[in-house]
Amino acid sequence: MIEAKAIAENGLLSHDAIRATLENGLSKKFIGERVLILIPDHTRSLPLPFLFRCLVEILHDTKQLNFMVALGTHPPLSEESLYKLVGITSEERTTTFKHIGLLNHEWNIPSALTSLGMIAQDEIKQIAGNNWHSSLPDEVNIRINKAALEYDHIVILGPTFPHEVVGFSGGAKYLFPGISGADMINATHWLGALAGVVGTIGVKDTPVRAMIHAAARRLKTPITLISLVVESHELSGIFIGDHLSAWSEAAGLSAQRHIRWCDKPFQKILSCAPPMYDELWTGAKAMYKLEAAVALGGEVVIYAPHLDVVSHVHGKYIFEVGYHILPYFLNDWERFKNIPLGVLAHSTHLRGSGIMENGIEKPNVKVTLASKIPAEDCARLNLGYLDPSKINIDDWKDKEDEDILYVPKAGEILYRLR
Repeated sequence: MIEAKAIAENGLLSHDAIRATLENGLSKKFIGERVLILIPDHTRSLPLPFLFRCLVEILHDTKQLNFMVALGTHPPLSEESLYKLVGITSEERTTTFKHIGLLNHEWNIPSALTSLGMIAQDEIKQIAGNNWHSSLPDEVNIRINKAALEYDHIVILGPTFPHEVVGFSGGAKYLFPGISGADMINATHWLGALAGVVGTIGVKDTPVRAMIHAAARRLKTPITLISLVVESHELSGIFIGDHLSAWSEAAGLSAQRHIRWCDKPFQKILSCAPPMYDELWTGAKAMYKLEAAVALGGEVVIYAPHLDVVSHVHGKYIFEVGYHILPYFLNDWERFKNIPLGVLAHSTHLRGSGIMENGIEKPNVKVTLASKIPAEDCARLNLGYLDPSKINIDDWKDKEDEDILYVPKAGEILYRLR
């Protein structure tokens, strides 16, 4: 059921309209309750500082109001980074907002997690359908941050965009993998890899979304979702209600606002990863959102002159295996089966689709990295390299008629062929 919503017919919603929608959907709903609000980190676009202040004011009558960053396996944020994320000063932290909790999810600390039960193999097979493969785990422990059971109500606040693993992001994804343990993180991402980016991204009903919703049904804490559709870092839509209804409406609007349909494939794309992607783990979205618009044998150049890290958390494993298409791993599964499935999924997502022919890997798209990651590391990772200082942006602009595409802020808008 939708409690409140607002959609901008043209342009963006005003801050007054957003605040009024939040008031209509949330005011006096949690009087005397302990409320946990799940929020994204800095790798997602939204006006979080404004929304944070609105929610603190509107939910002033709660017994306890805490915010937790649904990090998945992203690195934890420092105190200063948490303040910056929600737009408060260190002085405000000790005065105006001293009663508000600011928390990081801790996916790799067992004592921070609890189990909601198991997803057994039969259910995994049913959810995966034609995408089931023996490389999927026999069962999945639905571990979640124990805080999810310690509050009277969970509020999820986050944007919905086309997403490479789940189809459209947002909703219960802030539970799994947002505040879940490694089992759910690995299983969902590997199932997404088996389904493939092109067959998943921008699709509403996917096997991974089904697995996330199956896990969410085991959580008894009531959930309210504030699902956002973001354009130009501001809102064009906001939907408040149960996590299924609000997410579904937001995904429908995202499909209208976040997909660019192209008349022909491009031979070369300069995909500019914005600074909010501060490691290749997230900067790879500059490939995910564009693969479907690249001609067979074409090239995506990920232009990220600020980027110098593959992954703070998973870099060791990524350098061990490199970036490869899915059949590369499945054809030699005994060699790779002990690598975390989430890492293998990330590898296949960035490398894109392709085939193995006579033992030779043949990706559909060439992926070239133009960043601070040196040429020798790119070679080790099985990626092409370009010196970012040698790239002249003007050479790429306004050349769509020449089968060249320039994307100034990649990672959120999905490009697809008609």
